[in-house]
Amino acid sequence: MMEPLPPLLELVDLVVDIPGRADGAPLNLGVRAGECWGVLGPNGVGKSTLLHTLAGLRPARRGSLRLKGRFIHQLPRRQIARHLGMVFQDRQDGFPASVLETALIGRHPYLRAWELESAEDYAAAQDALARVDLTGMEERPIATLSGGERQRLAIATALTQDPQVFLLDEPTNHLDLHHQVEVLDIVRGMITQGRGAILTMHDVNLAARYCDHLLLMYPTGEACWGTTRDMLMPKALEKLYGQPLATGEVDGMPVFLPLGR
Repeated sequence: MMEPLPPLLELVDLVVDIPGRADGAPLNLGVRAGECWGVLGPNGVGKSTLLHTLAGLRPARRGSLRLKGRFIHQLPRRQIARHLGMVFQDRQDGFPASVLETALIGRHPYLRAWELESAEDYAAAQDALARVDLTGMEERPIATLSGGERQRLAIATALTQDPQVFLLDEPTNHLDLHHQVEVLDIVRGMITQGRGAILTMHDVNLAARYCDHLLLMYPTGEACWGTTRDMLMPKALEKLYGQPLATGEVDGMPVFLPLGR
């Protein structure tokens, strides 16, 4: 019998380093091909810090990360960038650029020093822009884009990068309802092609619909994780957010509504 393939991304006794706080719970979980993990928790628990740690952009306090069974610190940065694609919650424009030029940044991990983008790179970027409804805006300066358009451009850049694991920090931020669903549908489509994803989210109902696994991060530093079916328990969510919830069901999916105090 063949041994199962290692997870695309594995957290081994990982403790995220949040300055001024005691150690949180060590995280031991793996993101496998075809899995979409949602990260839920109130503001300030370290969801974004976790994603930055997973991307190798900041060190963990303890523990390790493995990409397909190999420790991340043993891999060159270019290889990591081909494996992990990060969309940040907040972005600053580093330099003036057009929409197409920005999407092409996703191809940089595949280019040698001073190598120019190929026709295939341009085609990948234009295809990604089309998927997020930015066709026709290729020459627009990014400084002229709305918040929602910038968010869709960030998603398009990650699609152009074509990583094995998408790390998406509030990917529906700034998006209207139509584009929220469109972006999450795109993510689910990429996952069905053998990729994985980790999304920080605030909308429990979208997490219930699009994520098959959840990580709950509590203000106390506690954490629990598992399948979405096991994690979406009203008592667990009320403890997570300090908010009473009403529950229901639509199209066979759970729905949670805050009751207020």
